[in-house]
Order: sequence, then structure tokens, then C-alpha cells
Amino acid sequence: MSQPYEQLKLENQLCFPLYACARKIMGLYTPVLKPLGLTYTQYIVFMVLWEKEKVSVGELGKALHLDAGTLTPLLKNLEKSGYVTRERMKEDERVTMICITKKGDELKEACKDIPGKVATACGRLDPEKAKVLYDILYGLLEI
Repeated sequence: MSQPYEQLKLENQLCFPLYACARKIMGLYTPVLKPLGLTYTQYIVFMVLWEKEKVSVGELGKALHLDAGTLTPLLKNLEKSGYVTRERMKEDERVTMICITKKGDELKEACKDIPGKVATACGRLDPEKAKVLYDILYGLLEI
């Protein structure tokens, strides 16, 4: 049976190559994060915390494009592992602040070479094209 609707062909979907590439790139992170006991989502949480040290759950969610329902269990696990602390703001108890601990900050040393390893694994993308793709993708995130 033929497909009469061109707009329903997989090859005509922008979403599919974005999805497939995201899965492929996230798969490149798995072998370098697994020995550290980290998931990709935990790793990007650390990236924000290494930069800011203390951030609200709302700010973290906005930076990572994740909702509180995704972040809360992840942050609870990181707290149990001693990587972060969570504390409610006295001024507004609806706001929970996440602070990186010394143990969490020390993890930065073990992670410092990860971006280079993943970039090497993505070898076919030259720096100029990578910058163009970066700009396009961040433009799409603003939709």
C-alpha cells in the first residue's frame, strides 16, 4: 500500500533525524559516564551546578529544559549519594535550592575529559558545522 500523504513519510520529518541524532550522541556518553555511576541527565545537572554551585530546582529545570517531576527523583538520588544538598528557602518554602557538595565538586575532575572524548567520537562534524548546528538547535529550543 502506498503512502498518499508526503507529510507523513518518515524521511520528510525534521523531528526524526533530531531524535535519532540525540539518541546516538547520548549513547556516546554512556561508556564514559557509566564507570562514574552517572546517567547523562545527572551529568548535565552537574554541569549546571559546577558553574553556579547553588541553583533553585526551577532554574535548573529551565536551564536543562526538564520539569520538576523529572528532576526531583534525580536530585533525591544525588542527595542520597552525597553529591548535592537540597534545602527549602525560608522566605518561600515552595522554592528548593540545590547546592553542590565537596564530593559533587570533586567529580568535576573525573568528568573534565568527557566533552573531548565525545567530540572525538563525533569526528565527522567539523568545528564550523558544529557551531552552525549548535546555533540552529538553540534557536529551536526558543520556540
